[in-house]
Amino acid sequence: MMPEGRETESANVARFLPRAAQRQPEDIAARIPRGRRLDGTIRYHSLTFAQLNADSDACARLLQEVGIKRATRVLVMVRPGLDLLLTCFALFKIGAIPIVIDPGMKMRAFLGCVRKSQPDAMVGIRLAHVLARLRPKAFRSIGSKVMTGTKRFRNDLTRLQSDELFDPANVKSNELAAILFTSGSTGPPKGVRYEHGMLDAQVRLVRDRYGMCRGEVDLTTLPIFGLFNPALGMTTVVPELNPSHPARANPVKLVQAIRERKVTNAFGSPTLWRKIADHCSANQLRLPTLRRILIAGASASPSLLIRLQRVLPNASIHVPYGATEALPVASATADQILAGPARLTAQGKGTCLGRPLPEVEIRILPITDGAIEFLKQNDVLGSGVIGEITVSGPIVTKAYDNNAEANDLHKVEDREKGVVWHRMGDLGYLAEDGRLWFCGRKAEYVETKEGPLYTEQVEPIFEEHVEVRRSALIGLGTKPIREGAIVIEPEPGAYPKTAQAKAYFREELLAKASAFPHLRNIRQVFFRRKFPVDSRHNAKIHRLALAREYTVRQGLS
Repeated sequence: MMPEGRETESANVARFLPRAAQRQPEDIAARIPRGRRLDGTIRYHSLTFAQLNADSDACARLLQEVGIKRATRVLVMVRPGLDLLLTCFALFKIGAIPIVIDPGMKMRAFLGCVRKSQPDAMVGIRLAHVLARLRPKAFRSIGSKVMTGTKRFRNDLTRLQSDELFDPANVKSNELAAILFTSGSTGPPKGVRYEHGMLDAQVRLVRDRYGMCRGEVDLTTLPIFGLFNPALGMTTVVPELNPSHPARANPVKLVQAIRERKVTNAFGSPTLWRKIADHCSANQLRLPTLRRILIAGASASPSLLIRLQRVLPNASIHVPYGATEALPVASATADQILAGPARLTAQGKGTCLGRPLPEVEIRILPITDGAIEFLKQNDVLGSGVIGEITVSGPIVTKAYDNNAEANDLHKVEDREKGVVWHRMGDLGYLAEDGRLWFCGRKAEYVETKEGPLYTEQVEPIFEEHVEVRRSALIGLGTKPIREGAIVIEPEPGAYPKTAQAKAYFREELLAKASAFPHLRNIRQVFFRRKFPVDSRHNAKIHRLALAREYTVRQGLS
């Protein structure tokens, strides 16, 4: 048994797993797919909360044997599912600091993250150890190494099993818990410093806002989110997908897992949910066990929300807003969006993100690329004025890891309140009713001679066309004042095959845009079969890469 009062003394997020093991020992904590049975159903390796806690205790002892201790920085390169849960909770119990980097990141960027984070140790699969030998400069700070996914690793866990529980390190809420890297979709990836208190606040706000509770079943499409499930008493079902390429996921497998395991909760990007909606609609399927879904990583179009409502008869559909540095900031439901804001989105007003979560404050600051050292109340913009979304609260991280330049550009000190505000890098405004509206990434808005163009006030208008799957606002040229243009990714089967078809499609789109004064100067329309997107959600469009490409094509570089 854990010593009386220990849980209340320590802010260690590791406490959630032994608490769940004590409260619901025989409930299933995790199901990891292990192939198929003869009848085609998915075969799983399952662990109860008691088993998962015991295995993570054994893993903590193993990591201590190789010299990993409190405050050791540990690069985690393990497979999603069981090994990720075991490793991260073992490190939390020790008081060590897991460093998690997006597995879908390009190799050069990934190695840059390793170098910048300066890990002391590494826990990883065999391939990770091979990479460390092939790229020794990036991994030179690493001393201790543990290889997972091997027979020796499993034997060591068996050897270190004990009836005596591992006592998690007694840490304070402001102590560093983990370093999680951003996806780098609009700039270099950055290591975000998470404190134990921040993770604790995330669990609290997510549980209270979305009503998640013990006994639910979560399909964990973003592996790192599975770490929250033990705190919520939820079963983690690991899906059959490559987390490096979620857009390539087979919706047949995802839907099968949802139906067979009676999944009640799931998170995914718009790209992932679009694939599921397409599959269900084509096969006249419904997913009645889902109580709620969360859509994040990019804006969810009203048309996607409507389609999902049809295939999820019992689910509340939530669209949370946030970032690696601050999550969740605000949230809206599909019903709230479709009740009115969706019409305004189609008219070029931006995308409604809902209201701030409890304990989270939002300010809109003037758009600037430079640092803002201190928050000055007279600089805060009024309702309806577009600026940079800036947030504070218990879920807002205070600093980046080993990155003073990023701290200068994204963190703002509030001397009056003694808190740190985070500049989201997103543009938007607060409406008079208190709802937050998103207008696009700061790095991607286009300054033209007629005035600024914001992605979320341009693209939804073009996406109202029935044959447009996605669109991307870009700026042509290399000067601060550029020419606005639009790139279109048509729906499958709708790509214009001839010059005449392209010209007709283009004129249809421009005629639609001409009804909106701020779009009348967009004259360039380009068609593309597939957009470059981020590695994490496969949903955020790389508009800056598109802008560079078409600037060169047009001879404007």
